[in-house]
Amino acid sequence: MAKEIVRTDKAPQAIGPYSQGVRAGGFVFFSGQIPLDPLTGQITGNDSVEQTEQVMTNIEAVLSAAGLGFEDVVKTTIFLVDLADFAAVNEVYGRRFQKEPPARSTVEVKGLPRGSRVEIEVVAFSG
Repeated sequence: MAKEIVRTDKAPQAIGPYSQGVRAGGFVFFSGQIPLDPLTGQITGNDSVEQTEQVMTNIEAVLSAAGLGFEDVVKTTIFLVDLADFAAVNEVYGRRFQKEPPARSTVEVKGLPRGSRVEIEVVAFSG
């Protein structure tokens, strides 16, 4: 099985030795997105709502680069530095997954790259 790297300049470039996404078989595995502005490379948003908006915009960009959309996402993992942000993040997240939402895990973590409050990774099925 060959793998294909997914890249786009419409989402933040990798800040380490990893790819934005990798297609393997019928699945595309995307690296976690934090609220980095793809033009400046800086964190955007002062709270979890603003940061989640940027994260979801970044996810949309990498999905699009793979020829996919939110409807193709089958699994997500949300990483939060404070579970008290759960409801606010869920509100923003839920707007992208109104019909047939994917499976999901939400985990509280001690810290995230660049001091962000939220990181979300997705796995999509490309059939």
